[in-house]
Amino acid sequence: MKERIFALDIGTRSVVGMLLEEDAGIYTLIDYEIIEHDERSMLDGQIHDVVAVAQVIMEVKVKLEEKHGQLHKVCVAAAGRSLQTKRIRMQHSIAERGVLDREQVQHLELSAVQQAQYEIAQSKDKSTDYYCVGYSVLHYQLDEQEIGSLIDQQGQEASVEIIATFLPKVVVESLLSALKRSDLEMDALTLEPIAAISVLIPPSMRRLNVALVDIGAGTSDIAITNEGTITAYGMVPKAGDEITEAISDHYLLDFHVAEAAKKDWAEIGTITTMDILGFEQQLEADQVEQDIGHAVDKLAEAIAESIMQLNAVPPKAVMLVGGGSQTPGLAMRLAKRLELPENRVAIRGTEAIQPLAKTDNVPSGPAFITPIGIALAAKQNPVHYVSILVNGRVIRLFDMKRLTIGDALLAAGIQVARLYGKPGAACMITFQGKPLTLPGTLGQAPTIRLNQQTASLDSPIRDGDKLDVEAGVDGLPAQVTVSDITGDLDPITVFYNGRPYQMKQQLLVNGQPVHPTHQLKDRDEIILQRTTTIEHFLHEQQLPLPALPDDTEYEVYINDKLMSIDSFSQVFTINEIPARLRDQVNDGDSIRIAERRSPTASELLSHLQTENQASLTVEFNGKTLKLTPPAAQLYSGDKPLEHEEQISSGARLQMRVATDQFIIQDIFRFVDIDLTKISGNFQLYKNGDKASFHDFLSPHDKIELTT
Repeated sequence: MKERIFALDIGTRSVVGMLLEEDAGIYTLIDYEIIEHDERSMLDGQIHDVVAVAQVIMEVKVKLEEKHGQLHKVCVAAAGRSLQTKRIRMQHSIAERGVLDREQVQHLELSAVQQAQYEIAQSKDKSTDYYCVGYSVLHYQLDEQEIGSLIDQQGQEASVEIIATFLPKVVVESLLSALKRSDLEMDALTLEPIAAISVLIPPSMRRLNVALVDIGAGTSDIAITNEGTITAYGMVPKAGDEITEAISDHYLLDFHVAEAAKKDWAEIGTITTMDILGFEQQLEADQVEQDIGHAVDKLAEAIAESIMQLNAVPPKAVMLVGGGSQTPGLAMRLAKRLELPENRVAIRGTEAIQPLAKTDNVPSGPAFITPIGIALAAKQNPVHYVSILVNGRVIRLFDMKRLTIGDALLAAGIQVARLYGKPGAACMITFQGKPLTLPGTLGQAPTIRLNQQTASLDSPIRDGDKLDVEAGVDGLPAQVTVSDITGDLDPITVFYNGRPYQMKQQLLVNGQPVHPTHQLKDRDEIILQRTTTIEHFLHEQQLPLPALPDDTEYEVYINDKLMSIDSFSQVFTINEIPARLRDQVNDGDSIRIAERRSPTASELLSHLQTENQASLTVEFNGKTLKLTPPAAQLYSGDKPLEHEEQISSGARLQMRVATDQFIIQDIFRFVDIDLTKISGNFQLYKNGDKASFHDFLSPHDKIELTT
């Protein structure tokens, strides 16, 4: 079924009315009318004089009605220069939330939108209400790693980067007022940059970094596509009027005459006109470009600068639309400013609109891209108003997409981040010397009812719906016992004289023993004692200390010097290493008690005698000998002690060590020769000289015995 569409492009210089017919996705132009404003009732695309603008709209409407019948509804566009975009990255800690669900992800997105709305309000006039008319998610990140979706993910920190679009309330209200005065009802609303982009850059092309520049009379609107969406909007307060004024000034022409001359320059290349003094002028295109080139340069420079501010780098291509884009030399100059090849900056006309039937009455050129785009975009992506009741208050939403409860909360100014109950207060403790945070219970999700039925943030809403929202209840403070931290504790096993004993690990909170069910408080310090002392172990196991002699230390006087010898004293050992009652014992350790005993003279002497005995190396009958003095000897008084004689603690003894002087006779203690069996004459020699048995030896002496 064919549908007739009436669209209005309410511009700074003129109002364009178009009547189209849609059939199975193909649009056919029926008729159009253009009427210029008599006064400056429009400035930078914004209606400043509603009455004057309504009068022009009425004239366009009447002309079309005379030929095509009554018109009641119209598609219009809000000026793109009024549109504000904000790119925001929002981070949230999710360590306590577990696995993220769709509701929590949407809560994160809407928090980012509200932050963007707050920053827009801070940078603009606070008395102006800005409505979010849409947002797109650019990136998700989980623990600083980019990820496709946060749903069912778990980590420490999640972030989302969005680009949100806002429109001031006054823009729509002024449009509605002008239409009402013209006896028209707004059928659908779109945005001027979206209108142009929708017919020239379909969604499949928006992954490319392209700049669309709509050069009108008063302003040049800029829209940037990238990453599959419209990433930025901008406006340059310079456009076709700058060129008209330059022609007027240079050639002394009335503004309206200069405007006509500009059109001749763009369309036929030559200008024939008469200045204010009555002189006729005929100028060729090259001469005009030479005279007016500086103004074209300034316009190209301003547009290029704005594109770089919005995009940071030159885009891959630039599309020019609007009447001002036909200014000779502008595309070439813009390509040069952006350091792009000339074929990457192009003027696009109505022939590039794919869904538009190419009939004879379709005006050519770039000036009609936006008017036709308004008709197509307003029907394909219409914007409507929806009124709903939020907690008893009427809220009017600017509908550019499928509206949800989340959108209603944004419009109502309800802080989405505050809807979820806060987590309960955490408890900071120290466990085994390390800080530990014990979280409270999670806050509850908000209660949302749509028309008395439970709903979620992404539930769709319609005109007339009633929405009731209650914030979630805050979580409870951390309630944790000692056993919640330590878990079930395995007992300590200690061996005592070969027999195993078990004892519990000791729990201390702030230095005091506690039961495992003890409730922890903020700043508590928990110590888990996995070790104990021998003394505590014996006390815990009710093991008596063995009966000990009055004197547990083994002591003797050696050469009138008192010596305490642990080897013969009664001592504790842990894993065969001597220890004392205050020493620590660990799980699996073996404790033994060694009885004090009286050593033999040989054992005592072996313990006392040093290893650094004097020695002497000599040569005897050609063989090398190492002479050492005889072992030390223990005496009780003047009586030498036998090797096996027991020495009691407290004994007074003398230890005598042989002198370190050696004589030749000492050699025969180290060689197997019995002097009593040597018969006949024999002679001793030391270093070749005759010697006797009592001669002293020096290191490396050579001793010979001849018979």
